[in-house]
Amino acid sequence: MRLRSLLAAAATFALTATAAFPDVTVPPVTYPALAARGANAAAFVPAGWKLESSASGDLNGDGRADLAIVLRGANRRNIVANPDGLGQNPFDTNPRILAVLFGQATGGYRLALENHTLIPRPDNPVASDFLEDGGVKIERGVLKVTMSFFLSAGGWGTAARTYTFRWQNSRFELIGFDKRDLQRNTGEMVSTSINYSTRKVRIGKSTMENDSAERVTWRILPAGPLLSLAAIGDGIEFEPAIGR
Repeated sequence: MRLRSLLAAAATFALTATAAFPDVTVPPVTYPALAARGANAAAFVPAGWKLESSASGDLNGDGRADLAIVLRGANRRNIVANPDGLGQNPFDTNPRILAVLFGQATGGYRLALENHTLIPRPDNPVASDFLEDGGVKIERGVLKVTMSFFLSAGGWGTAARTYTFRWQNSRFELIGFDKRDLQRNTGEMVSTSINYSTRKVRIGKSTMENDSAERVTWRILPAGPLLSLAAIGDGIEFEPAIGR
């Protein structure tokens, strides 16, 4: 069972004696195809969607500024009632699209990436917004996506994930992965940092009360091709193989 399922199961158990766990129906959604080219970021925003955030920087090394944008659905049908459960009411289940636009020598941009899965769709009204303590950035020529997850009721676990992608081999490949998991009731913390270029994995274990006494172990990743951004799937539930 993966991370969100584990935390949700724990929340359900913890709430049994006091309240019903939120039970909402997430409406189906059809993702639009984004424009292939456009003069600016607004040109890539389909009808019924909005531009939530953007970051600028050179991602493909051609000296021109590129854009990483996050689009959010604006369909009121995806804002559902949650009258009897805990958490957000109404609950916005509108999905997001992560897109990268490469700047062109003749002006404007072309679509280089359109992804619907890395930033998960909201499906639990007591869960935090995945981008609440994160977001999408371009730093030193790489794309960074940071997401977090915690339950406002019924669960003690929190999680943070940062993905670092570089444009190479005509796609965005995962070159770095950092995660931090915390159990708020026990204070136990586990941090994992993976450098896919060196194949080194750093694992640190500590507690909130004494994070200076971190116990660190190192592992070496097995050899293999780098993952593309598209291959990650759900960015909260992704758990990489970390070798021995």
